[in-house]
Order: sequence, then C-alpha cells, then structure tokens
Amino acid sequence: MSRTIALVDDDRNILTSISMALEAEGYQVRTYGDGEEALRGLTQRPVDLAVLDIKMPRMDGMELLQKLRKTSPMPVIFLTSKDDEIDELVGLRMGADDYITKPFSQRLLIERIRALLRRADAAGEAPEGGKGEGLMVRGEMVLDPDRHACTWKGLPVSLTVTEFLLLRALAQRPGHVKNRDQLMDAAYGESIYVDDRTIDSHIKRLRKKFREVDDEFAHIETLYGVGYRYREA
Repeated sequence: MSRTIALVDDDRNILTSISMALEAEGYQVRTYGDGEEALRGLTQRPVDLAVLDIKMPRMDGMELLQKLRKTSPMPVIFLTSKDDEIDELVGLRMGADDYITKPFSQRLLIERIRALLRRADAAGEAPEGGKGEGLMVRGEMVLDPDRHACTWKGLPVSLTVTEFLLLRALAQRPGHVKNRDQLMDAAYGESIYVDDRTIDSHIKRLRKKFREVDDEFAHIETLYGVGYRYREA
C-alpha cells in the first residue's frame, strides 16, 4: 500500500525536486507552499508523514506543528537551516520526530522518511512483555500499540511515534537502565545516528506530557552519566 507524504516549504524548487524523488520511490506526495495552506489540507486529509520547513511566511513550521499535534501523532520531520541549533531543539521539544539540516541530499531525506515510517509501524506492533492484545501495563500506565495509545491513571497521554517507542523501551524492563545509545536504537533504529541532546529533548517532552495529567509523575528517572530508567511501581 502506497504511503502519502506531505511536503511543506515555501521554496517551489525544493517541493518540485523532492516530490519527483519521492514519487520515483513509490510514494504519493502532497505539497503545500505555507503553513496555513498545509494546516487546512492536513486537517481535511491526513497523511502518513509530513516534512515541514521551519521558516515560512504566514505560519511557520513551529506553529504548524503545534497545531497539528493537538489532534495527530503523525510522524514529522523538520527541515532546519544549517546554523539554527535552537530550531532543532525547540522543534524536538514541540513534538517533531526527526530533523534534517539544509542543504541535504534527497537520498538522506528518503532514508530518514523510510526509517520513520518503519518506526511508526514498529510502534504498532505488540511489544515484548506485553499483556493481552499487545497491551503493556506498568502500574498506572497502559501502552496500547494497536491504537498507538497511552494512558496514565486512566487519562490519555498523547505521544508521538518517537516518544511512544522511547517510553516502551524504558518500560519493558522497569528498574533497568538504558543508556542513550540503546534508546537511540529503540527509537531510531541502528542505521540512524542522532546525538545525545535529541534523546534528552524527547525524554523532557515525555515527562512534561505525563506531568500535564499528573504533576507528581516521576517514573522516568535520569541517572546522570549513565542513562534513563522507568521506575518500578
């Protein structure tokens, strides 16, 4: 089944060239020239993955992502300028799954898209150590891969694909520490390298989401210089 990718960028040349490359790989592609147009289109007709430029007129990529995340865990890759490290960090903390800095090769983008779609599929598979129909129950937390759903004390916690995979990796063995390399492999796969701050940003966002439903949530623990663990109930 063909996957549909949305490209959102105000540079028409980028939209045209990337569209041609993705279509040659068998993807269906929808293009949008600004954030407002994209928000209307993606709300009416969701896609499997979106690639968003950060700097755009009318509505930039940050604002677009913020609005999309209110209703959708759809995988998102940010395109950032080469020197804008702050954009990368803010984007990850807002809920982007990955980012690529301009200029970039079309092949690199295609490989990142493939990897992220594989991760989205993996997030929907029954995890090791789960219960029932693929459910993972850890005290007050329930992860349901089939519905890409997470609840804490019965309240929903909306997670992106990357956040879901990270949480599941930590919760599979409560009390056991996972270092950043292990978490990178769990969330991104062994073929993709991201630096430590990317994992740290995702973990911070995970904690923030749980604390929005329970301000006493403290089950994701940091062991400085070592990694992270999910605290046993």
